[in-house]
Amino acid sequence: METVLSGIRPTGNLHLGNYFGALRNFISMQNEHNCYFFIADYHSLTTHPTPQDLHGNVRQILVEYLAAGLDPEKSTLYVQSDVPQVIELYLFLNMNAYIGELERCTSFKDKIRQNPQNINAGLLTYPTLMAADILLHRATKVPVGKDQEQHLEMTRTFANRFNRMYNVDYFPEPQAFNFGNELIKIPGLNGSGKMGKSEGEGNAIYLADEPEAIRKKVMKAVTDSGPSMPNQEKPEVIKNIFQLMHVVSAPETFNYFDEMYNTCQIRYGDMKKQLAEDMILFTAPFREKIKEISADEAYVSRAARIGKEKAQESASKTVSEIREIIGFKKF
Repeated sequence: METVLSGIRPTGNLHLGNYFGALRNFISMQNEHNCYFFIADYHSLTTHPTPQDLHGNVRQILVEYLAAGLDPEKSTLYVQSDVPQVIELYLFLNMNAYIGELERCTSFKDKIRQNPQNINAGLLTYPTLMAADILLHRATKVPVGKDQEQHLEMTRTFANRFNRMYNVDYFPEPQAFNFGNELIKIPGLNGSGKMGKSEGEGNAIYLADEPEAIRKKVMKAVTDSGPSMPNQEKPEVIKNIFQLMHVVSAPETFNYFDEMYNTCQIRYGDMKKQLAEDMILFTAPFREKIKEISADEAYVSRAARIGKEKAQESASKTVSEIREIIGFKKF
């Protein structure tokens, strides 16, 4: 059985892109693999959240993970800061990580370009903390997006470097988990690319969104003036609308509007109204479950405690063995 690990930064609510891009697969994976899913609150400190926002965001992601179907009995669902052993492993890995290789990391260059006033050491050593997250549980598979592939490669580098330095075969080489045909990319509503928080609130449909909020967002979705000839190829912004309809609407609904487009009879207003109602229907079970679980403080606390205990058991074993390999001995 493979050990799979994935984390998410607590920077806002889960949206349809998170669900179809990863979460839906996590739910099936927990029945087939030894899964660790964590909320990366240490990672979020690079953007300096307030104490109130930090705790509130962590709790919200935990609630929404549970509402979407992750089972704390089947998988290990935990908060990163509940497992302090990751910081000790982060320290050990940093001792063997070199400034040059960290500075060459594409994501670091992007971050300092986007926010030159916040070039902190946490951003520079983000790859070693990510490596510590993965290696702490000796994970063999990691679901990652394109933007994280370089970090996973660096994790393999750090793992192999440790093994060579201490002449052991301790850390495995984690590989990317490929969802294959199961991977669905969800576009945003503003026509600029994938659905995400960074593009603004109006770009994403969140699992917790109320019906009226969904209607307003969808009706503002970017379109064009319509096709000028039959069977015309759809421009990117229109493909995006059809892709969203493809994942939440009935096939006959999708086919109807596709036919309307191909015969130059499409009315985008009608299509958006239908898409909004289908999105409301699709997200309804999540929305209700989120409210139910959020109100059950005992269940949320119990889920967090179970995840903490399971993650700490794995982490303590790893760090204890690493300390012995390195040469730390008790007197």
